[in-house]
Amino acid sequence: MVFAIFTTGAAYAEPGSIEVDIDGTPVTINYDAEGVDVVSIDADLDFVSLIIDVDVSGSPGILEITLERSYFDSVFDGTDEDFIIIADGEEPTFEEIETTSTSRTLQIELENGTDELEIIGTDIGIQPEPEPAPEPEPEPAPEPEPEPAPEPEPEPAPAPTPEPKPEPTPTTTQPKTQCGPGTVLKDGACVLDQSCGPGTILQDGVCVLDESKSTTSPGMGKELIIGVVAAFIVALIVGFVLWMISRGSRQK
Repeated sequence: MVFAIFTTGAAYAEPGSIEVDIDGTPVTINYDAEGVDVVSIDADLDFVSLIIDVDVSGSPGILEITLERSYFDSVFDGTDEDFIIIADGEEPTFEEIETTSTSRTLQIELENGTDELEIIGTDIGIQPEPEPAPEPEPEPAPEPEPEPAPEPEPEPAPAPTPEPKPEPTPTTTQPKTQCGPGTVLKDGACVLDQSCGPGTILQDGVCVLDESKSTTSPGMGKELIIGVVAAFIVALIVGFVLWMISRGSRQK
């Protein structure tokens, strides 16, 4: 029955158009109406919707409205979504009767006496046409890598400079100033000592006893006698002391 009503309404629909200001840009919205008078259309950017004032005299009235995707659409992740339509706070009967890459056409059934119709989408405003992707520029041919310069040959190491040999220190022969035992220095040379020790004299190149000094001198004889007498006296004193000690110990 609804299909019959839509078909009958479409047959007697009257085409019309109205200019709408969307975000400062005037756009023309085309529609066909049967029993519906479109008074005005306003764009609500905050709620992403079109608000249409209507005067419905038919029972019911039929409104076919074509919406260009360039200024109003309902999509999600690149897929078309249904518009949300509210007529005086209620959801009227509607369907999308034509869909192209540039526009979508809705057919809406409105009850007699309806005053306001609101169509809610997801995108509103003039959408810039996508710019064609720039063609990739051909990559320049890689420049040939320069060949590495040959490494210079190492220079031969300089021969080591021979160190000068130290000159030998000249030895200076010093004249001897000392001679060994039994020799004496004479004219810079050590010769046999021809002198003799005390109590001897040199006779025919040989040291012999000096007989003139072998006899005891008077001084030495006197000293010997005094020593003997002193020793005797000391012996007597020691003997007397020992006798006194021995006698004392007997009396006790």
